[in-house]
Amino acid sequence: MEAFVSFGLCTLLIAFISWYKTKSTNLRTVKGLLLAGKNNGYLIVASSLILTNLSANQFIGENESVYLNNLSVMAWGITSVVAMLLVSEYFLPIYFKGGMITTPDFLAKRYDEDTKRLVSIIFLLSYTVNLLPPVLYGGAVALTGMFHLPSLWGISYWQSIWLLVWLLGLIGSAYTILGGLRAITISDTLLGIGLLLLAIVLPFYGLRYLGKGDLALGLTLLLSKHTSHLNAIGTAQDAVPFSTIFTGMLLVNLYYWGIEQYIVQQTFAAKNLKEAQKGMALAALSKLFMPLLINLPGLIAVHLYAGVENTASIFPQVAADTLPNTLLGITTALVFGAAITTYNAGLHGSSTLFVMNLYLPYLEKKHKTPTETQLVRTAKRFELLLSMIAMITAPFILFVDSGFYTYLQRVAGLFSMPIFTIIVVGFINQKVPPIAAKIGLLFFMVAYFICEYILVLTIHYLHILAILFLLTVFIMIAISFCYPSKNTKAISINLSHSLVVPWKNRHIVNVVLLILMVLIYIIFSPFVLAS
Repeated sequence: MEAFVSFGLCTLLIAFISWYKTKSTNLRTVKGLLLAGKNNGYLIVASSLILTNLSANQFIGENESVYLNNLSVMAWGITSVVAMLLVSEYFLPIYFKGGMITTPDFLAKRYDEDTKRLVSIIFLLSYTVNLLPPVLYGGAVALTGMFHLPSLWGISYWQSIWLLVWLLGLIGSAYTILGGLRAITISDTLLGIGLLLLAIVLPFYGLRYLGKGDLALGLTLLLSKHTSHLNAIGTAQDAVPFSTIFTGMLLVNLYYWGIEQYIVQQTFAAKNLKEAQKGMALAALSKLFMPLLINLPGLIAVHLYAGVENTASIFPQVAADTLPNTLLGITTALVFGAAITTYNAGLHGSSTLFVMNLYLPYLEKKHKTPTETQLVRTAKRFELLLSMIAMITAPFILFVDSGFYTYLQRVAGLFSMPIFTIIVVGFINQKVPPIAAKIGLLFFMVAYFICEYILVLTIHYLHILAILFLLTVFIMIAISFCYPSKNTKAISINLSHSLVVPWKNRHIVNVVLLILMVLIYIIFSPFVLAS
């Protein structure tokens, strides 16, 4: 009962503060609903980036991977620091100078409107298939395991997943539709503080439980037994081989932090480029400490449980067994909130893409001038439609054969990397024509689908992504020699100069972050802890 009470109180408190802080925001305008009034400072930007990135998927999927393999899965978070710094230095200035609301806006300026619409549709397909349903499923798995709901309610595990998926979906939809992006960013900040405290509390109780009440003994056991699981240098047999960090993983992380609409939209809501860059740096720093929060329960589970059949339940099982009831309720509320915020951001990013890149151009083509109220109403209806689709499809992820996190990343490559490739080529080469972008998209998607789902290849899917990236770049540049683009003008600046002044201290901070990243890898390697 204590766990349920603390869960309810924590959730209601965050919701109330978010409502109170956003009641003055005008949600009847596109800017107010979709960009939080474009008035966020770096603390809110950093919190929004981390909480939008952090969902129950990572708690569930990464701990499952740690239990089955080792700490090599932490590469997704740790090495994302490199991508985040590159995005901050090269991507964000282009976005802010161009005054962009969605990342496909760049494609319209660089290629043409048809390319922008095509990429917007691919984004929406990606969110419908590989973002919204997995977020609901991961949240449902976490809540089911933490509260042991099947036995408590007297229902099957499958029925529990269905009920919780719909509960999360309905709450998330209401929160997004009624509160807008400003409410999401405020709740992200509050949840960020809570998760920071959880990063301290969960290791404490988990290690003490492992040591049967003795914290020092628990830590000693963790560092002296099953040390192969402490290794972050993945082999070819692991889910994340170390070599993939330098190929496909870098590209995927660059796409995620620099192009993924529901992530980049958090930086678009910053007051100016300086605040956006400071927020990105602070978010990168927090990623270096994420293994304490995300991966440690999986390490503890290696020592506590043997032969777990449903490995997706590792994280909720550790939390339920080690935390006091009150803290279990608060932890569940934080995981619940993390799932909701990622879901909300996905819905919000989707409606922004649909309204600004598809619906509005359609009306303008018909020579119709929509009102702000009409656009906002359409955005909310589209969010509701996507939410219904996600709630219907999410429970069926239970039947996926491969690991949950690996499944997510493999499917994501089908949508993300083709978009990333044509945007990067657009950044570096002004002569590539629009037809090359369309051919590049089609080639990459078809080739990746064949390599992953038709052919039986022994090459890791991240290496395949890197190879296809290079091939697509070559094809696009080859086309540019035959049919060079006539639109070679640079993107014009349509914002006031003060909004695009970069952060002066960013280079010093970037060097420190990179040094810390390398040190973490040295510590979790056969040279130190994994010997």
